[in-house]
Amino acid sequence: MASKYKHLFSPIRIRGVEFKNRIILAPPSPNLASADGMVTPQFVDWFRMFARGGASILYVGNSSIDITECKDEECQLDLSQDRCVLPLSWYAEMAKEYDCHASLEVNHNGKDSTFEAIGRLPFSSSPIPGDSELMRAAMEGREPHIPIEMDQKKIDETVMKYAMACKRMQRAGMDIALLHGGHGNLISQFTSPHYNKRTDKYGGSLENRARFAIEVVEKVRELCGENFVIDFRISADEIIEDGMRFEETLKLMKILKDHGVDMFNISAGLHSEGLMKYMRYWLQDYTMERGYNVHWTEKIKDYFHGDIILTAVGSITSADLAEEYLAKGFCDFIAMCRPLMADPDLPKKAAANRSEDIRPCLRCNACAMRLGMPRVINCAVNPISGMTSYLRDGEVPVAKIKKKVAVVGAGPAGLTAMHTLIERGHEVTVYEKSDRLAGCINAAAAPPLKIDMKDYLKWLNVQAQKAVKAGKAKILLNTEATPEMLELEGYDAIIIAIGAEPLRPQSIPGINHPNVMCAADAETKFRDKVGQKIVVVGAGDVGLEAAHDFAVEGKEIVALIDMMPKPPFHFSPMPKILEEIGITVQYETSLVEVTDHGIIAKRPDGKTFAIEADTILLAMGMRINHDLIDKMRHCAPETECFIVGDAKQIGGNISAAVNGAFQAALHI
Repeated sequence: MASKYKHLFSPIRIRGVEFKNRIILAPPSPNLASADGMVTPQFVDWFRMFARGGASILYVGNSSIDITECKDEECQLDLSQDRCVLPLSWYAEMAKEYDCHASLEVNHNGKDSTFEAIGRLPFSSSPIPGDSELMRAAMEGREPHIPIEMDQKKIDETVMKYAMACKRMQRAGMDIALLHGGHGNLISQFTSPHYNKRTDKYGGSLENRARFAIEVVEKVRELCGENFVIDFRISADEIIEDGMRFEETLKLMKILKDHGVDMFNISAGLHSEGLMKYMRYWLQDYTMERGYNVHWTEKIKDYFHGDIILTAVGSITSADLAEEYLAKGFCDFIAMCRPLMADPDLPKKAAANRSEDIRPCLRCNACAMRLGMPRVINCAVNPISGMTSYLRDGEVPVAKIKKKVAVVGAGPAGLTAMHTLIERGHEVTVYEKSDRLAGCINAAAAPPLKIDMKDYLKWLNVQAQKAVKAGKAKILLNTEATPEMLELEGYDAIIIAIGAEPLRPQSIPGINHPNVMCAADAETKFRDKVGQKIVVVGAGDVGLEAAHDFAVEGKEIVALIDMMPKPPFHFSPMPKILEEIGITVQYETSLVEVTDHGIIAKRPDGKTFAIEADTILLAMGMRINHDLIDKMRHCAPETECFIVGDAKQIGGNISAAVNGAFQAALHI
C-alpha cells in the first residue's frame, strides 16, 4: 500500500540530481569528527541511522572551511585540505547505499571564533566584537578581542576556501552543498547591517553587502560545475532591530538566486547576539509553536510567485505537519533535526502509514545541551542515537540466554527497559503500583503548553499496549511490587524503576495541612481541589510549569518562592514566560510554616512575612526510597539487579532515565 503522505514522498530533480523524497536531516553537529577535523568511522556510523531511516539529504552542521581560523566546536569537520576527501568519501558512499545524498553545511563563523580556540584574533566583515565576546571579556576582567576586518586579499582567499571546500565535497562523491549564510555567521556578517559597517564596495547598500555572498556562490559554481546543487541557509529575519529584516532578505534572495543559488533553507534569528536572545528563533523550545518558521517560506513563495525552491525548518515535528506544508505549497523540502534524532525511522514509518509508531521529539534540547559540555550528541527519548557504533545497524542484540525479568515501575525508564528486554528476547513482567502507565510523564504532560510531552505520553501508552496485546510482556497495574512478591516469582534479573517521591519536609509546621499538595498531584489528580490563590514553593521545572499552568487557567499565583539563590542562567524558558504574565520568582526565600490562611516565609535577611493563599503547591524536590530499593536489589542475583531513573539519582531527567534504562536492559 502506498503512503498517504503523497507530497512528502514525491521525488524532485534539481540540476539533474534526483532526490527521492522531500525529507532533509537539518544539520546537527555530533562531536564525532576527529580532533583534527576528519570524518571517523564513528561519525559515519552515527549518520547511517538517518540514511537507513529514509531521509533524502543528510546535512552535517557547521563544517569549517578552515578550523585554524574558524572553530567553535570541539570536534567539527575541517574542509581546508585535500586530506579530508578520502574520509568524506566514507560518509558519502555510506549514504549512497540507501539512495541518500550526503552533504555538509559549509561554514565560517567569523567573529565568533574565540582567541582560545584558534590562537589568534578572528576575522569578520568589520572590527566589532560580538556580545558573547563582550561577556567573556567582562567575566575574565580583560579587554575584548577585536575581530580583524577582512581586507581584499583576505576576502579573496576566503571566497576560494568556501569554493574549495565544496569542490572537496564533490570529489568525495557529494552533489549538493549547504552554504551557511544565516544566524550571524561570516556570510551574514557581510550581508547584515547589524555586523557590516564597511565603507568600501562590500559595505553600505544591500548590493554591496551581498557582494561577498555572491562571490562565494559564483566561485562554487565555477569550481563545481553545472551539475552541483547549491543550497543556501538564510535567516528570513534576524529579528534584532538593526539587523537583516524580512523585506530586505527577500531582495537579497532575489540577488543570490540570480547569481546561481538553487534552493534556500529558511531559518531565522541569530546565534549569540543579545546573549542568546535570538537563538530561540532557530532552536525552538517546547513552549513554542510547531512549524515556527514556516510562515516565512509561505511569504517567500508568494513574493517569488512560486518560482523558488525552499526548505522549511524549525519545529516541524511530524510527518503530518510536513505533508500539510508541502501540500499547501509553502515549501519544497522539509528539514528536521531533532525529530529525526528522536526517530531516524520517521520516513520509513510514515511511508508505511505507521505514524502512531513514530517516537515524538520533546524539543527538550537535551541533544543541544550535550554539545556545550562537550559530549557526543544524544537524544533524550532515543537511546540508540548515543550508541550507534556499538549498535551499528540500530538493532538491539538478542540475548544468548533468555531470562525471566521483572521491571518495577512503568514510567519512562521502566517502559524503555521493558521494550528493550522484549527486543532481546527476555520474558518480562512490569509492576506498576498506580492505575496508569508512564509515571511522571502524566504530570509533565498536564500543562496545556506541553504539547510535545502529550504526544510522548500517548506514544508510551500506545507502544506499551501493543506489546501487551502481542503477548510480548505482562503489565500489572495497581500492583505494588514487594520484595516478598519478587522473591516468590524467582526472577533471573530485576530492573528497579520506581522513581522518587515528592519531598514534603515534616520539620515544617503545618506541612500536612489540607491546603497543601504536591504540584504534580495538583495537576493530575486534584485539580478540582486547588483554590483560587496559590503559593508555589520551589522554582525548578515542576514548580515553574505548575505556576504557569494554573495562572493560564485563571488562578492567582500570589507567590512563587525558592530557597536557592537565583541561577546565573536558565536553560528552561519558563522564567521568561512567567515574567511576561507578571509572575517572578522570589529567590532565597524559604517556607517556614503553613497556616490556615497561607504560609509564613523567610526573606534573605532572615525576616519572616505572611502570604495569604488558599492552596500551597509543593515542588521542593524529590527523595529516593533507599530502604525499599535496598531490599529489592537482593531479590535476584545481585549482578543482575539494576536501578534506573530517579530511583538511581535525584535531579535526573527523561534523558537520564531513558538512556540509563536502555543500557541496563542491554546488559541482562
